[in-house]
Amino acid sequence: MAISLPQSSRSRSTAQTRSNVQTCRSYRLVDQQGDPHPILDDLYDSLDAAWSEALNWWQEEFGPVQGPVGIGVEVSTLSGEWRTLRYPGS
Repeated sequence: MAISLPQSSRSRSTAQTRSNVQTCRSYRLVDQQGDPHPILDDLYDSLDAAWSEALNWWQEEFGPVQGPVGIGVEVSTLSGEWRTLRYPGS
């Protein structure tokens, strides 16, 4: 026996699903010129995950962080563009 939900419940459920999909963001690391980083060219689930990867790589390449890190972080937008969250060297 199938149970059908009222139309308003289905609409609300669909709207919640669309909202969850739209709020899913990707993060990427960029170089000094704002291009995707040539080595760390990957997508990350969070700003913290991206920045942690950047710092770990920077420390392996250049030693302890004592000044600005030459890597930036961008986030994907709903329109498919990228927006800078952290500029290289900041």
